[in-house]
Amino acid sequence: MRIAVTGASGFCGSHVARAAAALGAEVICLGRRPGPVGRHVVWDAATSVPELAGADLVVHCAAAVGDPAPGSPAEAEQYAVNVAGSARLLEAAAGRPVVSVSSASVYDPRLSRALVREDHPTAHGHLNAYGRTKAAGERLALAAGAVVLRPRAVYGPGDPHLVPRLLARVRRGVLLLPGPDVPLSLTAVQNLADACLAAPGWPAGAYNIADPAPYRREAAVRQVLDAHGVRARLVHLPRRPAEFAARLSRSPELTPYAVDQLARPVVLDTAKAQRQGWAPRWDLTSVLAGQAESARTPL
Repeated sequence: MRIAVTGASGFCGSHVARAAAALGAEVICLGRRPGPVGRHVVWDAATSVPELAGADLVVHCAAAVGDPAPGSPAEAEQYAVNVAGSARLLEAAAGRPVVSVSSASVYDPRLSRALVREDHPTAHGHLNAYGRTKAAGERLALAAGAVVLRPRAVYGPGDPHLVPRLLARVRRGVLLLPGPDVPLSLTAVQNLADACLAAPGWPAGAYNIADPAPYRREAAVRQVLDAHGVRARLVHLPRRPAEFAARLSRSPELTPYAVDQLARPVVLDTAKAQRQGWAPRWDLTSVLAGQAESARTPL
């Protein structure tokens, strides 16, 4: 099996590429930079058509992520990569099976997400360009007959976003959190990689991917802080004033999307994926323990 992984030099893509190689697949890494294994094929998702010659399967992880300011160049790049780039990728796939990594950010945040199934609306209500462009990109993938995976808050070894941003918000021994304690789904990158390699046999459509059970926000934050040796007092801000402040703020750290991600319950129902035989093997405890063990192991 020859598997083409787009965005293979990135966080999620690199884990997928390594997992595919560990299973004995021949890996073709598409992206601006080489991936961790296999053969590198240069592809700029924002501008060009990928070369997929020889690939039996495509796992599409390339994405422009973040929470950019409206009208910024970064917002334009998200459209170029997440929508136009996905369109070029799907055209180049030319009938090959495609597994496309999307995001739970596609779900309309105005409706309850206390238990989100795949039929939750995705067409409107997004709080930033990331949600809008990922939703538009996955509509193209679904129309093309792809399997679309929707993880939430992906974390794990090499995480450049979630945990580093959380740690950076600790100021003078205090971490401000909007609203009360809420249940949240998280997705270990290892669980996502497993799903990417299991999904080619699934019926086309969208599938939620998350850890075995949701976490209480406070307990998960404490666990991450403790694992990194960071001592901090958790201070709650009322949710509605935090949301109002985010709408007025020009800070990249205080946005409506950032507040929403922490202040409201978001639990993904993964029953659809589990009916296909996939089961999440990793959780926050095992991931953090694995990272600690890796840190202790000499090179």
